[in-house]
Amino acid sequence: MLQNYFRIGWRTLRKNGIFTFINIFGLSVGMTFTLLIGSYVWDEWQVNADLRNIDHQYIIQSKWKQPNMGMEITTLAPLAKTLKEQYPALVENYYRFDAVTTTISKGANHFREEIQIGDSTLLTMYGFPLLHGDARTALNRPNSVVLSEKMALKYFGKTDIVGQTLQIESFTRERKDFMITAVLAPLPFNSVTQFVNTEIPVLLPMSSLAFFGREAGMTTWDNAYVVNYIELKKGITPADLQKPIAQTIATNASELVKANLEVILKPLRTVYRENNNGLINKTLLTLSLAALFIVFMAVVNFVNISIGSSSSRLKEIGVRKVLGSEKKQVIGQFLTESILIASFSTLFSLVLYELARSFFAEFLGKELRSVFNTLPFFLISAAFWGLFVGLIAGAYPAFVLSSLPSIDSMKGKMKTVKEKSILRYSLMTVQFAIALFVFGAAVVIAQQVNYFFDKDLGYSKESIVWAAVPRDWSAQGVEKMETIRKEMTRLPDVRDASLSFEIPNGRIGFQSGLFRVGQDSAQAVFVPVLQTDENYARTFQIPMRSGTFFHQSQQTFAPDRIVLNAKAAKVLNFSTPEAAIGKQVRLQGFPQPFTVAGVTGDFHFGSMRENIGPLVFIHLNTLNNYRYFSFKIQSSSLNKSVALLEKKWNELLPGTPFEFKFLDEMLENLYQTEVRLKKAAQVATVLSIIIVLLGVIGMVSLSVARRTKELGIRKVLGASGVSLAMLFLKEFLVVSAVAALISFPLVLLAMHQWLQNYAYRIEMSWLSFVSVSIVFGLLIVILVGFQTFKATLMNPTRSLRSE
Repeated sequence: MLQNYFRIGWRTLRKNGIFTFINIFGLSVGMTFTLLIGSYVWDEWQVNADLRNIDHQYIIQSKWKQPNMGMEITTLAPLAKTLKEQYPALVENYYRFDAVTTTISKGANHFREEIQIGDSTLLTMYGFPLLHGDARTALNRPNSVVLSEKMALKYFGKTDIVGQTLQIESFTRERKDFMITAVLAPLPFNSVTQFVNTEIPVLLPMSSLAFFGREAGMTTWDNAYVVNYIELKKGITPADLQKPIAQTIATNASELVKANLEVILKPLRTVYRENNNGLINKTLLTLSLAALFIVFMAVVNFVNISIGSSSSRLKEIGVRKVLGSEKKQVIGQFLTESILIASFSTLFSLVLYELARSFFAEFLGKELRSVFNTLPFFLISAAFWGLFVGLIAGAYPAFVLSSLPSIDSMKGKMKTVKEKSILRYSLMTVQFAIALFVFGAAVVIAQQVNYFFDKDLGYSKESIVWAAVPRDWSAQGVEKMETIRKEMTRLPDVRDASLSFEIPNGRIGFQSGLFRVGQDSAQAVFVPVLQTDENYARTFQIPMRSGTFFHQSQQTFAPDRIVLNAKAAKVLNFSTPEAAIGKQVRLQGFPQPFTVAGVTGDFHFGSMRENIGPLVFIHLNTLNNYRYFSFKIQSSSLNKSVALLEKKWNELLPGTPFEFKFLDEMLENLYQTEVRLKKAAQVATVLSIIIVLLGVIGMVSLSVARRTKELGIRKVLGASGVSLAMLFLKEFLVVSAVAALISFPLVLLAMHQWLQNYAYRIEMSWLSFVSVSIVFGLLIVILVGFQTFKATLMNPTRSLRSE
C-alpha cells in the first residue's frame, strides 16, 4: 500500500510540474533560511557549554551604586583568590587575568598581540585541550608561554614547538625570551580566552606581571578592573557565597568601595547571551522568529495551492471512494504527496545550505557548521524537520478533501471549500502580513543602524587612522613619543596627530570621583578620565565650548590643567561652559587640585546604547600613560597616505609593527550585533517576498486555469485587457491592504520596544511604512498583471473550448 501511495504521488507531482516546482522551491528556500539561522542560534546558545564543570562556573561581576565607579564585567582584583583561600569548603577553584598588548618577535618578524596573563589554574579548570604540552604544568614555570594553534602556525609554521622560544617586549621596551610550554587545540568561542569578543591567543603565567610592571595590581583591593572567575563546590549555590563575599569585602575594601559595590555571581553558561541587557538573547529570538515566519509562509503557499488545485482532484477522490477506498487511505495518499514534496525540499535545502553557508557566515561574523561535519545529527534533524513541515503543510488539504461526500466529489462540487475559500484568503492575508512585517521591521532596523554611522558623533571619524605604540611609561618614554609624533606630522598627508591612552571606542582607562574644590568628596560624581595630549581635540575635531584644550602647541605643559566636557561642567553646577574656566576641581586619588583649562562639546565616546555622560581629560604627562597614535589624514588617496605613514613609522620605530585600523572599522565592531541583525533582516525580507511572489504565481496560474472559459466570454463581450487583469488583481490588492492594516501597527509596537535599547534612536514615521506598502503593492501588480495579460491574449475561441 505504501509503495502504491508513493507511485501515485510521484505521478501526480510530475503531472502538475509547475505547482510542484513552486512548492518545492518555496519550501526549500524557507527551510534553508531556517537551517542557517538554526545553526547560528544553536552555536550561540552553546557558547561556554564545552567548558569543564560549566554548571558550577561563574564570573564575578560588579554592580555600582554610582555610575562610572567601575565596570560591570570586572571586580576587585584579589577577590576570587581570597575566597578560595578563606572558604575552601565552598570554592573549588578560581581564575583571574590581566590583558595586555605588546610586541612579540620571532627573528625579523614582529607583531602586536593580545596577551592574557592569568593564574596557572586556567587550563585544568576549564579543560582546554592541548595539541602539545602538559596542562598541569604549562603555566607554572616563569617565563613560559602557551600559544593557540593559529599563533603557532603564524610564527613557526607548525604546532610541535614545545621548548622553542619567542621574544616578548615589556612596557619599558625590554625584550625577554619566553619558552613555549604548550599549544592549545582549536577552541570553540568562549568567555574566557575570547573575552569581550576579542580572541586572546597568547597566554602567560601570573608571574609574568612583574615583567610588565603590573604585579601590584593583582594584590590591591583598590583595583576593580580585573576579571574574576570562580568555580563552586558541587551542591554550593551563589546564595551560599553571599555572606562570605560581603565579609571579605568588609574586611579588605575601602569605605568608598564598601558603600557602593554589590558583587554578583553570573553563571558562565549564560553570561555571553545576557551581557548588554540581554542583547544577544533578543537578537537570537528575533532571528528565530524571522526563520519560523518564513517557513510558515512557505507552508501557507503549499496549503493555498493545494486547496486552489483541489477542484482537479475531486473526481479522482470520488472514484476512489466509489471503488472502496477508505477515508484514511485518501488521507494517506495526500499526506504522502506532501511528504514527498517536503522530502525533496529538505534535500534541496541541504544543498542550498552548503552553498549559502559561507555567505551567511560572513555577515553573521561566525563560522556555521557544515552538514558533513555534523553528521548524523544535522541530517536527522533536517529529516525530522522536513517530515514535520510535510505533515503540517499537507494535513489540511488531506483531511478536507477526504471528507467530501462521494457524490459531490463525482460531480466536482465542494461544499466545504468554496472557490473563494475564507480560509485560503485568510492564510494569504496572514502570509502577506508576515512579509510586510518583516519588510517594515527590516526598514526600521536599517534606519537605526544607519543612524549609528550617519549621526554627528560630536567628533570627526573620517580619515582617522590609529595604531598601538610600544609603551615606555616614563617621562623619557613620553618625551620620545612626542618627538616621534612631531616627526609624523611633518608628512604632507598628515593633518594632525595625537598620542593618547584612549580612542573613542568606549574603553576607558579608569574612572575617578570629580568634585569642586571646597565641596565634600562625598559629593563627587564618578566620571571616566581620558589621558590625552594637547592635540587630541584638534585631531578628532572635537569642538571647544570655551577655553583651550590644555595648552597651545607653542606653550609648555602645565601639570595641573584639566578639560571637562559640557556634561561634566553641568553636573558640577557651572552655569555656563565659560563659567568653568579657571575654576579648580579635584579628582579622587590625586593629591593636587586641577584648574579647568577648557570645556569641550559633548561627544559619543562609547555606544549610542547609553546617554552621553560627563567625562574629563587629563594630560598624559600627568601619569605618563599612553597606548595609541591617532593620525588625521587629509589626502584623497588613503592607501598612499597609509603607505607613507608606515614607511616613516618603520624609520622612527624599528622593530615595532605598524598594525593600523581606521576609526570607521572600530565603529562597526562597536555595533557588530546590530549590523548582523540588519543584514539578516534584509535577507529575511528578500526571502519572504520571494516566497510571497511564488505563492502569487501559483494562485494566479490556478485561478486563470479555472476561469479560462469566463475570460473568453468576457473578451467576446468586449472586455478590455486591463479590465480582465483587474478581475484578478483586485483580490490580491484587497488582501495586501488588509495585511498592511494588520502588520504595520504590530511593526510599530515591536520596533518601539526594540528601539528602547538605545538612548539615541530614530523616530519611526508612517512615511516609511507607506513606502513599503507601495513597493510591495507594485511587485504584486507587476507579477499579477504580467500573468493575466498573457491569458487575455489567448484566442477567445480556444478559451471557450476550455473545460
